[in-house]
Amino acid sequence: MAEVETGVKHIIADIIAKDKATMDKVRDLCKNTWIKLESTKSKKQSKKTEATKALKKEGVKIKVEKQDTSYKYENYFDFSVGIKNAMPHQVLAINRGEKQKVLSVKVNIPDWVKNNYIKYCERKWIPLYSNDYFRKLIMDCVEDAYTRLIHPLMCRHFRSELTKVAEKASIEVFATNLKRLLLTPPVRGKVVMGVDPGFRNGCKIAVTSATGQILATDVAFLHTGQTNSDHEVNKVRNLLLNNSCETVAIGNGTACRETEAVFSDLIQRRYFAPLNVMYCIVSEDGASIYSVSDEAKKEMPDLDPNLRGAVSIARRLQDPLVELVKIEPKHIGVGMYQHDIPESQLKTSLDGVTEDCVSFVGIDLNFCTVSLLRKVAGMNATRAKNVIQYREKNGSFKNREQLKAVKGLGPKTYEQCAGFVRIMPITCNSLDACKQETVPEEVPATSTGKRKAAAGKTRKTKKQKLDENVDPNPLDMTCIHPESYGVTHQLLNRLKCSVAEIGHSDMINTIKCTLSGCSVEWLAGELGTGVPTLQLILDGLQQPIGHDIREEFEKPLFRRGMTSINDLRLGTVLTGRVANTTHFGAFVDIGVGRHGLIHTSNMKKERMKGKKTLELGDKVEVKVLSIEAARGRIGLELIAVN
Repeated sequence: MAEVETGVKHIIADIIAKDKATMDKVRDLCKNTWIKLESTKSKKQSKKTEATKALKKEGVKIKVEKQDTSYKYENYFDFSVGIKNAMPHQVLAINRGEKQKVLSVKVNIPDWVKNNYIKYCERKWIPLYSNDYFRKLIMDCVEDAYTRLIHPLMCRHFRSELTKVAEKASIEVFATNLKRLLLTPPVRGKVVMGVDPGFRNGCKIAVTSATGQILATDVAFLHTGQTNSDHEVNKVRNLLLNNSCETVAIGNGTACRETEAVFSDLIQRRYFAPLNVMYCIVSEDGASIYSVSDEAKKEMPDLDPNLRGAVSIARRLQDPLVELVKIEPKHIGVGMYQHDIPESQLKTSLDGVTEDCVSFVGIDLNFCTVSLLRKVAGMNATRAKNVIQYREKNGSFKNREQLKAVKGLGPKTYEQCAGFVRIMPITCNSLDACKQETVPEEVPATSTGKRKAAAGKTRKTKKQKLDENVDPNPLDMTCIHPESYGVTHQLLNRLKCSVAEIGHSDMINTIKCTLSGCSVEWLAGELGTGVPTLQLILDGLQQPIGHDIREEFEKPLFRRGMTSINDLRLGTVLTGRVANTTHFGAFVDIGVGRHGLIHTSNMKKERMKGKKTLELGDKVEVKVLSIEAARGRIGLELIAVN
């Protein structure tokens, strides 16, 4: 009989928990009360900590099997925040701590909600003239419905909503940071040495030319404990001297700090004289993944995967956009808990950002790779591969019109991508020169040759018609779309200028003089085009050939010396560069091997120079507020944005 009564209670409780009016009442009650998200140290972690302490007291040596990362969650060992005030980074940190079984998490719904829910159910579910047994039965069901079904459901609901909001915020932060990273100005015209630091396996070194070609590679064991250290350091010196290289890019992974110390010491001692060597710390996130990818194998088939990472580090300094598009965005470490975000959501958002950046900057059609070209609007992997194959087979592109001869590129695709590609004379000529050096000798005519000659009398292909009169068009070097070439020529005739003067001071002065006497709106009406289109044409005509819009952003920070976190003192004023931004502040590289944090509470509006928030790459002046050397934490205050 007891089992039957229990079964009946469960059925009634299920009916109550699924009643729409009852659930709406519970939601209303929750909206009008203070619900908290709480986290504490998990029992498993507490027991582990206590056992470790006990063994240490007894003098027993403890073997560390895996690095203990529980200290990262110390702020959440006794944490409580209202769900309405919970910050995205707090929610994501708590979720990660719970997943790693370091934290125990619960949603605290006040008893006031339960009490009012019971009163409501008493009026709704119990008839006026019910006997005591029936009343007690229903009240037991009401309480069971709340405890066993409704309360857990509401807790899951609040956790789910908090996570959704936090994940959306994390994606937005990552997208913003990724955009600034991809738009980091390139270091052009310099030979660069890329160093992938390491202890046991040595530092992998690659020297690349100003155009990214691999000049030399080697492995040097620069750190204490390695054999014949003078010989190893001399390897680095010879590589720099032989290739006239004064710029070193050091990866920020394992042994970065020690490798930086070696280079800093050598530079201070003028070991590389007469070269004026300086170094820059470069993010190596994703370099190891790229080095074993199919794309890297195809690009550098004869190179050891470890050395490919060093090549990637060097090229990231020379042109971050070209190199970083080869890597999945999620592997680039400028986000906030991005590895905890669903991959599909992250990929959709970040791929869009990458495409925007590539289209924003524009690409050289005779110099780009498949990985870069496929990010252009209208392109995909197949079309990009067809463009590269066409270039390898037929030589450099002389103008944009030749894209129409590429297999798979129809009128719509051409319309979408044409404005984002450039034809630069320098790369065009150098590519043709390389191709001429490798042209094979003509094969003597055979019987099949006659057949081919006969076949040559057939009608010309689309490609042959386009190639008959291929003349370079100076407008193909600009951001002006081919659809606007007609309007551009009308404007040039009005200005009495030629396309050969694009970007020259005479052209710029003529345009300024014309616009001083009339508005852009009036001129657009005269030419029969829209104002945005005309403004784009005017910008394209005034920009110097080879202009890179990324030059407007902050350049990488170079150093010749270094300091340690132990050298810092409270109140010290330093200059650094923003390396990452989050909702709770900005992390700044101040050259001590650890990024310092400027909390949002230490960013005064009057010191931001009109900016709402700091952005990745900004150069800032900061003051040291706190130092926790053991935990590697540095607290900073913003003094000024340079």
